[in-house]
Amino acid sequence: MFGATWSLPQLLIVLLLVVLLFGRGKISELMGDVAKGIKSFKKGMSEEEEATPPPAATQSTAAPAAPAAPKPIEHEAPRAEVKSPVGSETKA
Repeated sequence: MFGATWSLPQLLIVLLLVVLLFGRGKISELMGDVAKGIKSFKKGMSEEEEATPPPAATQSTAAPAAPAAPKPIEHEAPRAEVKSPVGSETKA
């Protein structure tokens, strides 16, 4: 319909339609939510790097420990722990 490239008038019409449909307030609110999500993600990544100890020089022969439960994101309610199925346990 528009071809491979968009011209300036076509882009302006699309932008005008988006502003009319969603309103300036809704778009700025959405961008604020995106920014909060990015900040929360970066904060979680930096906390994970600080909490992770450096790898040990020697490997132990013991079975690896079960992974820790994930930390809840600020806007989510904490999740209940999920128990693993009985048949998946390994015996030493």
